[in-house]
Amino acid sequence: MSDSKSNFFEDVYDVVRLIPKGRVTSYGAIANYLGLRRSARMVGWAMNQSHGDESIPAHRVVNRNGVLTGKHFFAGGEHRMQELLEAEGVRVKEDQILGFDEVFWDPVVELGI
Repeated sequence: MSDSKSNFFEDVYDVVRLIPKGRVTSYGAIANYLGLRRSARMVGWAMNQSHGDESIPAHRVVNRNGVLTGKHFFAGGEHRMQELLEAEGVRVKEDQILGFDEVFWDPVVELGI
């Protein structure tokens, strides 16, 4: 892994660690916060590599529509992401965050740039 890719992944993880319990954000919102608006897919790759590191609450990162697109990468089965979110009070139905606008955490707004 190149240093720039490694640093990008660590920057992503630093943001993800700041997402409060009971809130979610999107791959694109993280990319935007990091100044790389068109890098949502790279944020997704970083999240896929994060599984196994319990200090990174990867379950709080969903797609821009509130869909649990990363659910297949969780140890414990494809329902594990939903279980972790529901344990924090986030409502999920058919892989979709209910009340997405209410629980969405935008790092640009919350942390500033």
